[in-house]
Amino acid sequence: MSPLRLERRRGQHFDWILAGIVLVLMALGLLNLVSAAASGVEGGSDIVSRQMMVVGLGVFVMAAVVIIDYRHYDRFAYVLYGGMVGLLLLTLAIAEETRGARAWLLSGRFQPSEVAKIGMVIALAHYFGRNPPSTIHRLRDLFIPTLIIAIPVALIVAQKDLGVAVLTLLIGLTLLPLVNVPLRAWFGIALLGAVGLAVLWQYGLKSYQQERILGFLDPSRDPLSSGYQQMQSRIAVGSGGLFGTGWQEGTQTQLRFLPTQHTDFAFSVLAEEWGFLGSALTLGVYASMLLWGLLIARNSKDAFGAVLAIGLVGTLLWPAAINIAMVIGLAPVIGVPLPLFSYGGSALLSAAISIGLLLNISMRRYVF
Repeated sequence: MSPLRLERRRGQHFDWILAGIVLVLMALGLLNLVSAAASGVEGGSDIVSRQMMVVGLGVFVMAAVVIIDYRHYDRFAYVLYGGMVGLLLLTLAIAEETRGARAWLLSGRFQPSEVAKIGMVIALAHYFGRNPPSTIHRLRDLFIPTLIIAIPVALIVAQKDLGVAVLTLLIGLTLLPLVNVPLRAWFGIALLGAVGLAVLWQYGLKSYQQERILGFLDPSRDPLSSGYQQMQSRIAVGSGGLFGTGWQEGTQTQLRFLPTQHTDFAFSVLAEEWGFLGSALTLGVYASMLLWGLLIARNSKDAFGAVLAIGLVGTLLWPAAINIAMVIGLAPVIGVPLPLFSYGGSALLSAAISIGLLLNISMRRYVF
């Protein structure tokens, strides 16, 4: 078959359903951002225009990722991973400290740790593609996957970006339940993890990070500082009721009770203005995207594609779950935006790469 006919055949199998779901989420995010920016957020009009540019760039990135056969990412998995580790080391070396973390390059415009998650998932998929999870029965066989996860997590912790470090760890752990390691071994790991958390609390966390966690457990202990954002978010979500207050009519939003309503707490704006029904519909769109990603994994014709798709679903699932939990008071505020919805460039481009790879795997499942 000629290359031209092959590309035409691949184009016929483009996953328009997944692409449509993603575009709907992006459009809802922009609509929500317009309302959040109308409340008097500093540089509100510029925020909307910048986000529209980032959305356009995200669509371009998705298209670029789709063009390259995903099996090439398999061949160069460790090269990509090494480049990602190098980028994290560069960030740690030259980045200026912003809000207590050294995690941003290009004057705060680019967060390498967001892209690092994708490199980690590709490396894990490369390993498990050649060592199927179902054949792994001992913890010692997980040494390499553990190392693949531990290096970027450790570097992000060194950057003092604890929220993204936790997120990266959860994404890496997405694939581990697929292995056949006995339950008693996982119990031992959990025990070690508990001890590690105790040591981290005592010696690894700064006072403001401990305050965030304590504020999560009891936001009323410091309602004007560490607990303020979360308390106001819960008020916004509750005031939305069943049908919401209406677009640009939310008091918590328009009166600026939510300082970061266009970034980490964008879902609070949605819940207040569109209520439970609007929130449920939006989460339903998210769930459809994630389930469709798992369907792509099931239908993949090779092990690398299947494992990669599951890992990519993890890169979208965990930030969404953590963000929603933050908004409604079920998780500490650790600075995780809602994928494809919150304002921000690095997180949206990272999600665009994940979506592009899922589209790539889906489109080529018929062409082998």
